[in-house]
Amino acid sequence: MASLYLLIPIAIMLVCVAVAVFIWAVKSDQFEDLDRQGTEILFDEETPIKKKKDEH
Repeated sequence: MASLYLLIPIAIMLVCVAVAVFIWAVKSDQFEDLDRQGTEILFDEETPIKKKKDEH
């Protein structure tokens, strides 16, 4: 029973920290463009490096 007096405030503090991080992420537009990262991997915009013919 004595451990609950320690664990409950720790759990409440962790929940408050998680809520604060979530609110920060929403306010800093972390969730604005969720589709860009998923489609960015499909398109290769970099040109491949061509090897020189005289190299062995």
